[in-house]
Amino acid sequence: MSLEAHLRERRSAGAKLLVPYVTGGLDDAWPDVVRAVVDAGADAVEIGIPFSDPVMDGPVIQEASQRALARGATPTSILDEARSLDVDVPLVVMTYCNLVLHAGCARFAAALHDSGISGAILPDLPLHEIGEWADAADDAGVETVLLAAPNSTDERIAAIAERSRGFLYCVSLLGITGVRSELAERATDIARRVKHATDLPALLGVGISSPDQAVAGSAVADGVVVGSALVARLLEGAGPEGAHDLVSGFRTALDDAAAEEAP
Repeated sequence: MSLEAHLRERRSAGAKLLVPYVTGGLDDAWPDVVRAVVDAGADAVEIGIPFSDPVMDGPVIQEASQRALARGATPTSILDEARSLDVDVPLVVMTYCNLVLHAGCARFAAALHDSGISGAILPDLPLHEIGEWADAADDAGVETVLLAAPNSTDERIAAIAERSRGFLYCVSLLGITGVRSELAERATDIARRVKHATDLPALLGVGISSPDQAVAGSAVADGVVVGSALVARLLEGAGPEGAHDLVSGFRTALDDAAAEEAP
């Protein structure tokens, strides 16, 4: 399933996009968590493949990654489980380039495709070094999602948008992921500049912690990525039912906001 085509279709239908993040391999129930958030209204799901040195991730996702690694989770085991998910929205993996380079770009991209993964986010692979991976991903039918930070120049945003596939990830703040009490001041600015640069779906992520923050961010962006807020609940033992409830709250708030904006 094409990630970009699906998100564009949802956007054209008037939806504000919602992409939850789930740490792969966190426990035996993680595939059911993915199914639960899809049932709750996710437009796509980001699956984290844990890495021992996650430079973009804050304490919550670091803890989840360490738990998964301690259980023996590997890229292969996570992709094997992803193959059986059978959900009707695109799946995107988020991981780090060391794992990709260790496996080999072509081999990793083919493994993603064979597991039903539509896209990939590699936050530590810079634009000027992305060629080998992005070419292999294109050949395998995997869409490479790139990130734009608040301090990216307009020129760099244009270059990032030109090479990104699926959607463009607007990073709301300078820093790591985590639960925050309010939306970062620069969040709407980066979303606005990305929307000016490209028609690619633009999703705001990092620190989107409540339905109100999601609504505020999606007033400019096309939607949001929700990571630490969900993973924190999973670490507390919420399980699939708790994940469904949390994502349902975000979905309802975004749908209500979209209805208010509709002509």
